[in-house]
Amino acid sequence: MKKKLVNHVATNRKYFVRNAIFSHNLFRINERLLLTVTACFILCLLTNFLYATQITLLDYGINIDGVSAFPTQGDTLPDKVDTDSFDDNSGLGTISVTIAGMGDHFIGLFVDHEIDEGINTFFNETGMATGVPAAGQSWEIDEPGFGNGDIFINFTDSDNSLGSRLDNGIGVSVFGTTSFPDDMAMAMGWNVNLAANESVTVKFLLDTFVPSDFYLAHNDPDSSQSIYLSSSLSFKITPDAVPEPSTIILLSSGLIGIIALRKRQS
Repeated sequence: MKKKLVNHVATNRKYFVRNAIFSHNLFRINERLLLTVTACFILCLLTNFLYATQITLLDYGINIDGVSAFPTQGDTLPDKVDTDSFDDNSGLGTISVTIAGMGDHFIGLFVDHEIDEGINTFFNETGMATGVPAAGQSWEIDEPGFGNGDIFINFTDSDNSLGSRLDNGIGVSVFGTTSFPDDMAMAMGWNVNLAANESVTVKFLLDTFVPSDFYLAHNDPDSSQSIYLSSSLSFKITPDAVPEPSTIILLSSGLIGIIALRKRQS
């Protein structure tokens, strides 16, 4: 009986030791698996960081009533242009232009981006227009003007008297049609007419997300990255100034005084 008990204890001890060894090995395997998964995750993050699509802004300009300013060429934008939500490096964000004054006006934006230029050059780009432009809205996609493109000339020639000179086309130029893929730029403008007490704010949005309204797209086939240009405008009417009560009383008193003086003289 004692011998059986000893054998039973020894057997249980063997099972205990084996289970402990198995659990330890299983823990080691899980630990190595966790380390492997973590290392792969970190490697993926580093790969995405190192090989993330590089979007850079080569050139951009604002045209207000025929006066163009290109900050990338050293020009200063007028106070009526707000670029607080615009990134000068990537060329993404929102540019707002607010103008007032009775009559016809033109407000336009020209942009020339590069996508992964250091990897796949700058002449692999294509463009497209999607949707229906609003009344008074004009646009153009073309080679920036270093070759056949006339987009730069059309943009700077637009003004408040002749209106937009943008041709609402892709690659169409007086110097010859541009065949894409090639280097490309985008431009969008608005012709508006304002009343004496009216102002308008035009917002140009440049983003990597597809807009809902009419937009232009700058596509890089090699990286599958696109930049979208859209815009909107809102009008504001400033009511005519209403005289304060004190001013009305003062004017009334003056008129009464003049009438009383004339009666005395007569």
